Amino acid sequence: MPVRVVLAEDGVLLREGLAGLLTAYGFTVVAAVGDGDALVAAVAEHAPDLVVTDIRMPPGFTDEGLRAAVELRRRYPELAVVALSQYVERSYAADLLDSGDGRRIGYLLKDRVVDVEEFIGSLRQVVDGGTVVDPQVVRQLVRRRRDPLSTLSDREREVLALIAEGHSNGAIARLLVVSEVTVGKHVGNIFAKLTLPPAADGHRRVLAVLAYLRGGD
Repeated sequence: MPVRVVLAEDGVLLREGLAGLLTAYGFTVVAAVGDGDALVAAVAEHAPDLVVTDIRMPPGFTDEGLRAAVELRRRYPELAVVALSQYVERSYAADLLDSGDGRRIGYLLKDRVVDVEEFIGSLRQVVDGGTVVDPQVVRQLVRRRRDPLSTLSDREREVLALIAEGHSNGAIARLLVVSEVTVGKHVGNIFAKLTLPPAADGHRRVLAVLAYLRGGD
């Protein structure tokens, strides 16, 4: 079945362009709106599978789209939401990433989307239950934290930061020039120190990153 999408973007040309692109790749755009209130109303009316929304929209052009996305995830925890923006809006970004245990969420920066196939793949990954966050978003959110995870060692924090950027254990091992077994031990220690319950490792990795982002201000 085609993925049903509500698209929210105040720029008419970009909105129409995205709608055309999604349609060309087999998505069904059931509504395309230009502000946060219209987004919430369109989701209530059409019950889509996916929302793709800009962050800054009328009337204030601050965080209206992001606030609407957080509200939609509160109402519909299984709704897939991708924030597509020129900015990292910190006020509600962590709330969005934390919603629904971090599943079916994406936060992508417009200027860093340079490959259409990769962008479409990211949308499908989110719809399928994944989490896709631009590494620049992660870095900006992490920079405003002083020391959120004081129980972790320096190496464990380093490993967790690389997990947050989307690296696998094998990739982390290559970056840190250690064995994959060593990385696995660090990851196990991170899970234990964050008291994450036994679950699929992919899900626990998402929860660990969310704990990192939520750490003390």
